[in-house]
Amino acid sequence: MPGTSRKTAVALATSASIALLATACTGQSGSAADDDPSKQTTLTFWHAWSAPGEVEAVKELIAGFRKKHPNIDVKVVGNMTDDKINQALRAGGSNSPDVISSFTTNNVGKFCSSGALVDLDPFFEKSGVDPEKTFPKAMNEYTRFEGNRCSVPLLGDAYGLYYNKTAFERAGVQSPPKTWSEFESVAKKLTVPRGNSYKQLGFMPNYHGWETTTEHYLGQFSPTYFDDNGKSQVAEDPAFEDAFTLQKRLVDELGGYRKLETYRATLGDEWGPEHPFHTGQVAMQLDGEWRLGMALETDPGFEIGVAPLPVPDDRADEYGKGYITGTIAGIAATSRKQNAAWELVKYMTTDTDAVVGFSNAIHNVPSTLAALKSPKLKYDPRFKTFLDIAAHPDSTTTPASVNGGVYLSTIQQFGYDYESGKETDLKAGLAKTARQIDTDIAQAK
Repeated sequence: MPGTSRKTAVALATSASIALLATACTGQSGSAADDDPSKQTTLTFWHAWSAPGEVEAVKELIAGFRKKHPNIDVKVVGNMTDDKINQALRAGGSNSPDVISSFTTNNVGKFCSSGALVDLDPFFEKSGVDPEKTFPKAMNEYTRFEGNRCSVPLLGDAYGLYYNKTAFERAGVQSPPKTWSEFESVAKKLTVPRGNSYKQLGFMPNYHGWETTTEHYLGQFSPTYFDDNGKSQVAEDPAFEDAFTLQKRLVDELGGYRKLETYRATLGDEWGPEHPFHTGQVAMQLDGEWRLGMALETDPGFEIGVAPLPVPDDRADEYGKGYITGTIAGIAATSRKQNAAWELVKYMTTDTDAVVGFSNAIHNVPSTLAALKSPKLKYDPRFKTFLDIAAHPDSTTTPASVNGGVYLSTIQQFGYDYESGKETDLKAGLAKTARQIDTDIAQAK
């Protein structure tokens, strides 16, 4: 999702505010699901989209629903942050939403464990819809917590590799790298020094480098974040050590942390036209599907290539996968119209034509397996890379937690410390990180 909605800092910051829901939400999923959805009624739907084109797309989505359900009016309220949604879910009342959508998948654990959103499995069962056969594997994972499916995917984001084909040709690189060892070699070939800086940097590996977050790197290593007892596996699963080792090696090989950070400070903003990939100052970029349209709008002066991110050399057979996240939708536990609300949620998230139309309008990845294959999808041929990543059985996401994205923030902070040299003992640092994660989760329960 283009814009600040996908910035990790925003996602992690909002998770703290949901902590209040654990004690404040009193709605129960069963108590309000006795309304008759065939009767005339009005639902309130809150969403976070704010750009004019996105707002219009939501209106068209709701118009399609109204054609199928003329007895259900929908009051649509846009530009709603998670903070505003949280307050309304706590308060309830006639002005609160019946249905919500959020960009922040990190908060699913809080939404589910607090009872703020109802468990949707009974609604799926009643409708004869099997989520396992409807949604891609990773999207199924990030919409539930400890057996509670309190949310459902509403379009998604897939992360891949953008590359400058002109720069590749100049460096004699024939095709995008498929493994991390190939990636290291290509990143060095594409790096052109200029004094103490760079004329062109092959890749910005630093964790502040526009989507190069720890979870996006880790997604290619398929880590196990928690064991069956909910204990952190950061110090136990070798995938974490492998991922941090790779990133640190990239930092060192491409000039070192200080040199890279000095260069990064001179480059453009992630969301503006002067993004360093657009300008050719960085030749490869880890990013989501939205970057393609944003880059093309700037008329960059070179041909843009798109490919899946590389995978570890010992996982070469999994090439094509990627990290997946996205927008979620759910039904407020305080709603007195949950059956009607389900009709809206079911339409927006499982009706193939509705999902395809919405995807075409806002250029995000469709969130059902059927929509991913629909001939009605309209996209630049390069966009298919992200459709394939979303459908790939080995694509990954980050699991929900009772305290939201706090554990991801803890891992990210360790990443900052390790890449900068503040922390030098990787094994000891991972063990300390795991202990902090376990402590934070225990305190949140």
